[in-house]
Amino acid sequence: MKPWIEADVIVLGGGIVGASAALALARRGRSVVLLERDFCGSHSSGVNYGGVRRQGRPLHQLPLSQRAHEIWSELPELIGIDGEYVRSGHLKLARSHADLGALRTYADASRGFGLGLQLLDRSALRARFPWVGDVAVGASFCPDDGHANPRLVSPAFARAAKWQGAQVIEQAGTSSVEHDGQRFLVNTSNGVQVRAPWLLNCAGAWAANLAAQFGEPVPMESRHPAMLVTEPLPLVMDASTGVEGGGIYARQVARGNCVLGGGRGFALDANRARPGQAAVLEILRNAVELYPFLAGAQAIRTWSGTEGYLPDGEPVIGPSSTQPGLLHGFGFAGAGFQIGPAVGEALAELVCEGKSQQPIEAFSIRRFQVAQDRQSIA
Repeated sequence: MKPWIEADVIVLGGGIVGASAALALARRGRSVVLLERDFCGSHSSGVNYGGVRRQGRPLHQLPLSQRAHEIWSELPELIGIDGEYVRSGHLKLARSHADLGALRTYADASRGFGLGLQLLDRSALRARFPWVGDVAVGASFCPDDGHANPRLVSPAFARAAKWQGAQVIEQAGTSSVEHDGQRFLVNTSNGVQVRAPWLLNCAGAWAANLAAQFGEPVPMESRHPAMLVTEPLPLVMDASTGVEGGGIYARQVARGNCVLGGGRGFALDANRARPGQAAVLEILRNAVELYPFLAGAQAIRTWSGTEGYLPDGEPVIGPSSTQPGLLHGFGFAGAGFQIGPAVGEALAELVCEGKSQQPIEAFSIRRFQVAQDRQSIA
């Protein structure tokens, strides 16, 4: 039996939220052990689309998203690489006048958050982004949003945490978690044992299991994005794109490859997923309508992953309602990449200062207990 590792904080999960939290804590002088059952950034944080967007987020997420926007601007100094992060702008396309109206409503509602959204009618869209297909009747453009390479960025946060003094232990799946009245006692599948008064539950799509263990069940389900990348093409697409109402998103990287996603894949088992042929074909069909220059392009790789979704589409961020010292950060519904660094910082602030500088009350796990209580009364 290996000796116990003593720490101030244990972080479960080496995705961008957990790794960002570990980095922020280590920079504040806390002793941190980050436990990842596979490799840091190998699940949803490393297989997502790579969008770094604020546009389209629920309004109560925008304070955190704006803080994350500031952190992303400091990426090379913070994690040692730029992660292929570019502020290309994010173009959200409307395929109907009703969709364009929804974009206009969002632009009005979010005006006080500094997104700088620009509404484009059909003629303005064609003049500025001639590569967009005729199916789009207009768009909303957020000039300072962008995209990055999640396969580079997410593991780099964990490496940076290690440089700052955090212990990062990979291939250390959690076999048991207990609380002795003073500290959390975590045992891993490879024999590592860690004790700490604080435990951060950042285990992504698997985090609900730990919440339930401490009396906080949440109705989280796993979903699997369908993703593909094309062969290198002439550089055409000069903005990251999405569509009002969903269905497809696309961006082009400096090497010319286009990264596209949309629809859902399927699970092979608890840890692996595939995009599925039908989802890939649907992406390609939508892509040619919205981005005609992709006609005939070859897809050279497809992939999927596992993401956690809660019924309201919102994450859980903040303290446990049942166990002092337990903090949650999970359930980002496929949209945690951009906001992740600010969530990690907020969790570190809760440990070190007792409160977050950004409002996080809307993301409390207590909302599910309230919903269950209402159902019981009914």
